[in-house]
Amino acid sequence: MSFNQDIFARLRNGETIMPDDPETYKLLEASCEVKKQLIQLNNSTEPDEILKRLSEIVGGKLKNVAVFTPIYINYGKNLNIGKNVFINFDCTFLTLGGITIEDDVLIGPKVSLITENHPLQPQHRKGLMGKSILIRKNAWIGANATILPGVTIGENAVIAAGAVVSKDVPDNVVVGGIPAKIIKTIES
Repeated sequence: MSFNQDIFARLRNGETIMPDDPETYKLLEASCEVKKQLIQLNNSTEPDEILKRLSEIVGGKLKNVAVFTPIYINYGKNLNIGKNVFINFDCTFLTLGGITIEDDVLIGPKVSLITENHPLQPQHRKGLMGKSILIRKNAWIGANATILPGVTIGENAVIAAGAVVSKDVPDNVVVGGIPAKIIKTIES
């Protein structure tokens, strides 16, 4: 264990955190704090108020980001959102591994961005691991798609509705299915 980094940095760096880690209580505390903020955000009807609350959760001022609530986030400080981003209803972002959403991204309803996982070995299964997700500029994530830990979505890529993305997606392609595979190339 790296004692010079807190539990959040260790998760972002790919360390497996076991339930008996002396800092696991910080995960629950942070999640409860974000939940309080989300109650206010998700009960707001004014776009400016929603943006203000989301900015507080992520710890930085957001520019021209539109969110249709509700949205669910477990820990906001590892969530970076660019300009001109649209997030539709009922999305879930598990952010302990880190999520970066670049400019001009469209995220459909019920999209799940999952940066957290558990080890495969049964004796370590209750451990928690984080791997970041990167969604590059102008990508479009279709309704009910799931992006799994460690995945990069390429610039201008389209993720078809209902897809489960477990591997990196190149620029300028459409992917779909479970697991997601390239369906076609997008011509400019």
